[in-house]
Amino acid sequence: MKTQKNKLASIIIVNFNNAKLLNDSINSALNQSYKYKEVIVVDDLSTDNSLQVLKKFKKKIKIILNKKKTSYGSYNQINSYYLGFKKSKGDYIFFLDSDDYYNKNKLSEIIKEFNLIDNLKIIFDLPILKYSTKLKKKKFNQKKFIISNWPRFTSQSCISLKKEYAKEMFLKLNLKKFETLWFDFRIASYTFLKYGDIYIYKKYLTYYRQLDNSASKEFKTFSKKWWLRRKQAHDFIDSFSKKLQVTNKNTLDKVITLIINKLLN
Repeated sequence: MKTQKNKLASIIIVNFNNAKLLNDSINSALNQSYKYKEVIVVDDLSTDNSLQVLKKFKKKIKIILNKKKTSYGSYNQINSYYLGFKKSKGDYIFFLDSDDYYNKNKLSEIIKEFNLIDNLKIIFDLPILKYSTKLKKKKFNQKKFIISNWPRFTSQSCISLKKEYAKEMFLKLNLKKFETLWFDFRIASYTFLKYGDIYIYKKYLTYYRQLDNSASKEFKTFSKKWWLRRKQAHDFIDSFSKKLQVTNKNTLDKVITLIINKLLN
């Protein structure tokens, strides 16, 4: 029988064309101070050297190929994490994008926090921003909900969940809708709507690379794509507010976003 001290943790790494960064990501998972863990890597049909890198680790990790490719990166990411989740055996689920990596004590710290707080289902830790020549820790302050309808949150690789809540996330949020919205936004916003808050653990446990080719770069602030994504964010909040039967305010941001999207279309 498993005790609180030796419950299994599953680290699910999703990769697409990050062969040069995979070693850091996988090694950070394998070298965790917490002993009771499994590492699952899901490759999203990479066209670079990724599979050769993965072969070096085949005795230490589970490797899964996501063959259900779509034209939307957000859908592919969610589907890949789901494939990894279905093969996982852990009581705790840790997400990790393959261009990021963990502090060696991340699992120990997060699992300790889960055990200290009753009924805590999900934790967002803080990212250390990794640039090419420097590291940066930004202060995190939750915003006041006067202007927009969703919380400030940290990145995908900063999300850790208990298994049953992870199962709920995939059941509720793995939708082929809102193609500009990635899994971290969906998880954070759903959790906020359901519980009225998200839990930010104020320790820097995840290294989050700042890359020139990241998916967010195409959504330059105030560009047409940026406004489209913002409208989909409001549509997401509208949809799940109704499903969860919570009040959704008509904020200034929402009104402006709807007007600008009409003008752009």
